[in-house]
Amino acid sequence: MARRTRISQRTGEVVPARAERPQRKPTGGRRAERGGRPKKIVRDKHVLYEAAVQSPDVDVAFFRRIFRKERGREPVSLREDFCGTAAVSCEFVKVRPGNVAWAIDLDAPTLEWGDREHRARLGERAADVHLLMGDVRTARTPKVDLLCACNFSYWIFKQRAELLAYFRVVRKRLGREGILLLDAFGGSESMEPTIEPRVVSGQRAPDGSRVPRFTYEWEQGEFDVIDHGLVCRIHFELPDGTRLRNAFRYDWRMWTLPELRDLLLEAGFADVHVYAEGWDDDADESDGIFRKRARMANQPGWMAYVVALA
Repeated sequence: MARRTRISQRTGEVVPARAERPQRKPTGGRRAERGGRPKKIVRDKHVLYEAAVQSPDVDVAFFRRIFRKERGREPVSLREDFCGTAAVSCEFVKVRPGNVAWAIDLDAPTLEWGDREHRARLGERAADVHLLMGDVRTARTPKVDLLCACNFSYWIFKQRAELLAYFRVVRKRLGREGILLLDAFGGSESMEPTIEPRVVSGQRAPDGSRVPRFTYEWEQGEFDVIDHGLVCRIHFELPDGTRLRNAFRYDWRMWTLPELRDLLLEAGFADVHVYAEGWDDDADESDGIFRKRARMANQPGWMAYVVALA
């Protein structure tokens, strides 16, 4: 059974909760009384989000590949900024003995969910994942090999001075051979309002149970061409027709690749590379492979990783 947790007011870390009186389970309603099995409907937005958009195993494999290519060895420490449920940190610790991770986020309920659903399932290795509630700009952690800020989370910093200050903090938190990884998207259609539904099936929840088929919907709303302000939302539609509108909402500035490169160099990074996802003309979709690019023609939509070397 997953343990209950709370946020320590003194340290900001996720710690075991104090004992509570057990709650009575619901009886299950009429259908349960007749002996039938109610159809499972997953309504947990974190389960749905992870099933729809996250692949921590793929992310960690890519991060390790980049580090081995650039530094000639395995990374042993990771800091995950804006970590959400800390799925990436837990995967990083799981894949290799001796790995350690620090995961930072401002949202206590999300961190507690990640502690129950991801960190607690690591058993003895759970001690190697440190969950911290706080601001990524002020959270103090040891120097690490890898630092990632993914799912465009750093776009919350809308002013140049804000993002530069964050990158300078990141540079200080990296070791001598450290590497920062950011993701970004863009393209000719990325500045246009759009709604993109996608059916998600065949996925598993953290506890290993099957997540019933559902529809994930990405909505790109208002875009301001003057300040590149962008509002995006995620909605879900469940098998019973229930819609979870605005399950997640993001108010960002869309930063361009040249802006990011210039800011990172100004913040003290030695070099910056771009790894962009390729395109399969026959399938008319991305091929899922990120390759280092010196130049790239614009496309209706593209995804890339920005890799900054300390």
